[in-house]
Amino acid sequence: MIVRDNLKFLLVLFCTVVFTTAWGQQSKMAAVKGGNYIPLYGADVDGSRVEVADFLMDVYPVTNEQYLSFLKTNPEWRRSKIKKLFADGSYLVNWEGDLNYGKSQLPDAAVTNVSWFAAKKYCECQGKRLPTLDEWEYAAMADEKLADARSKEAYNNYILSWYERAKTQNNPVGSTFKNYWGIYDLHGLVWEWTSDFNSVFVSGESRKALQGDSNLFCGSSSVGASDLMNYAAFMRYAFRGSIKASYNIKNLGFRCAKNGG
Repeated sequence: MIVRDNLKFLLVLFCTVVFTTAWGQQSKMAAVKGGNYIPLYGADVDGSRVEVADFLMDVYPVTNEQYLSFLKTNPEWRRSKIKKLFADGSYLVNWEGDLNYGKSQLPDAAVTNVSWFAAKKYCECQGKRLPTLDEWEYAAMADEKLADARSKEAYNNYILSWYERAKTQNNPVGSTFKNYWGIYDLHGLVWEWTSDFNSVFVSGESRKALQGDSNLFCGSSSVGASDLMNYAAFMRYAFRGSIKASYNIKNLGFRCAKNGG
């Protein structure tokens, strides 16, 4: 066990050093002060709130240029070499080659057509991780001025209007507003992976009762919803529940998170 932990530490250290050298610095992160909230799905039967600890989240989604740097130092995740178990045939399908995202895509646009497995590995190589579903939803409640803007009709309408727009994934990161926590693009650019993206859909139990990653490969029936009027959130949860960890989708990207504040 000690040997395994040491090897894992050395791998993370190697990836972090390489990434820092390639980019000059790692992606900026914003501190999100923890608290509690009632999620749309997955709340306990008595309606109790879910606690979210302090965490750090990338200010922007991961870009094409950043992901290219990752591929240069991790060749096993290139399009021609990635194992089928970790990505379906649409992995980086919009790229022109293993190390070429093409002239039609911006270097600072969010990388998409990346599987959960690949996104998870990318974050691990920075000493980070994918945000949990609760962390993502908690941070995404905020508009420019309020930590929880879910009751604002205008805010929900803004999110819904984005769902109706095409090809927003082609826009550069930072194209949308900076929210209360200093984070951009949680709404308005791309959908984003979370570490437990469809955990509340696998059974009638709360996400707290779930263990392991076996629930990340297919969706199932949902548990009770806390806000039947929040259609924007319904759209997100329905999308998450319809995908598998090996899927690669043209408007699905990711960003990383860390513990602490």
